[in-house]
Amino acid sequence: MPAAPPRQSLVVLFDGQCNLCNGAVNFLIDRDHGRRFKFASQQSAAGKELLASYDQPINLKTLVVIDRGQAFTRSAAVLRLVRHLPFPWPLLQVGVAIPRPIADWLYDRVAGNRYRLFGRSDACRMPTPELADRFLG
Repeated sequence: MPAAPPRQSLVVLFDGQCNLCNGAVNFLIDRDHGRRFKFASQQSAAGKELLASYDQPINLKTLVVIDRGQAFTRSAAVLRLVRHLPFPWPLLQVGVAIPRPIADWLYDRVAGNRYRLFGRSDACRMPTPELADRFLG
């Protein structure tokens, strides 16, 4: 089992071959000035073990965010992330006003077309040496 991330960390499990997901990881890293977010691809050993420990299947069509001992997926994962970003990003939490089935339906439309719209890489993302401490496993 990988070492558990610190309790104050948020863990983002993503599709390491998805260009949209990798762009989202870059976006989060650039705005996470407190270095609270930790990352792992769902395809990595650390990602698979974390998913299993939270009874989550590998599902490359959703980000999985682990925050305070709970796993969040789809639109709930995105809303959980924006609340921890600097202003103005937390304003996107108004998305909680959108009924969850509708928000998840929208999320699923993007997720289902992400490779076609944004492409995919042949290999999972490898962190640079300066970002290695942000990635689990």
